[in-house]
Amino acid sequence: MFLRNAWGTVKVFLVSLAIVVPIRAYVVQPFFVRGESMSPTFRDGEYLVIDELSYRTGLRPLARGDVVVFRYPLNRSQYYIKRVVGLPGETVRLAGGVVTIQSADFPRGVVLDESSYLPKKTSGEVAVRLGPREVFVLGDNRDHSSDSRSWGALAEDLVVGRALVRAFPFARAGVVQAPWYGFLGGGEATATAAP
Repeated sequence: MFLRNAWGTVKVFLVSLAIVVPIRAYVVQPFFVRGESMSPTFRDGEYLVIDELSYRTGLRPLARGDVVVFRYPLNRSQYYIKRVVGLPGETVRLAGGVVTIQSADFPRGVVLDESSYLPKKTSGEVAVRLGPREVFVLGDNRDHSSDSRSWGALAEDLVVGRALVRAFPFARAGVVQAPWYGFLGGGEATATAAP
């Protein structure tokens, strides 16, 4: 009787592993936020669920405003979390506290309205032309963020996935929404033409 119960328990455990491991490895992955580089959007110690499947399969390419988890380009054993502001083929310019996007569609540039998630202006000055598989990422806490301003464009193959759900703390739990950048695309703010 004991052996039959033990075998039943082992079967349940093996079936659970067969279901959970592939989901954990290829579909969604838990991620703990460490540090304040994405504050106030995400705080130290928050628990996120990362969508890996839609990005890996091409069902949903990266979009402006997505918050992504990626391997840090200067030390691939570390994971970082930042917001995508520049997409492949664009030029991202930071000057005068604002981010301007230039592309074939907007050769004069468009200033991003980041007021829905950014409490103050962006420091630093940089201009980066993105390659066909590169994005430009910034932390929401720009004064305390190591991001594309200091180490350059992020290769898309380093991206693990995008933040899908904040699971903890429960008082802040919910689906992670990307802001809307008007005609530049993204998920609820506006964009204005550069002078």
